[in-house]
Amino acid sequence: MSSPRHFVAYLRVSTSTQGRSGLGIEGQRAALTRFAEAEGYEIVAEFIEVETGKGSDALDRRPQLAAALAAAKKRRCAVAVAKLDRLSRDVAFISGLMAQRVPFIVAELGADADPFMLHIYAALAEKERALISRRTKDALAAAKARGRRLGSPQLEKARGLGLETIKAEADRNASNVVPVIRQIQQAGAKTLRDVADALNARGIPTPRGGRWYATSVKNVLDRAAA
Repeated sequence: MSSPRHFVAYLRVSTSTQGRSGLGIEGQRAALTRFAEAEGYEIVAEFIEVETGKGSDALDRRPQLAAALAAAKKRRCAVAVAKLDRLSRDVAFISGLMAQRVPFIVAELGADADPFMLHIYAALAEKERALISRRTKDALAAAKARGRRLGSPQLEKARGLGLETIKAEADRNASNVVPVIRQIQQAGAKTLRDVADALNARGIPTPRGGRWYATSVKNVLDRAAA
């Protein structure tokens, strides 16, 4: 039985676009494991990249990819990714990686995908990204020209529900503290500042967990009266 071939696994996610590719870290690992078992490879090392912000296609901002390349050079094997976009969707970046003279394997494309095919797929992905961006901008511009209110109805609904929840919580807090305020007033507090001092002396926090002032007492009483 021939000895297995080897590759270094490279897994990448972005904190800002987690899951956009449909493959998180565990999904990528599972895909590479299945590929290795099916094609007779052994995974000799694994490098995980977590990116943030823009400019992440620059190799100097991808230290784990640089480490994966170094490990592959040392072992004289390939670097494998689950999907091409885990490397990049940018043709120039893909070309720069090919200049490293380290072979790349893309599990979703199969073991026979050569550098020329990787360039073609990267070019298609780059073109698709540009078309999607252009169509999105055109659609937004057309909607704006028609006077349509931009934004997701679902997002607007969620915002509305969030405001309703906040209002309900504020009303509940006001109803809880108003009886205490009335008791303090009956005990002789003449001003809102006197009430605030008494609430602070009793260790009762405001609904937001802070200290009471005349204005915060007034806000609670106004809310209760509304």
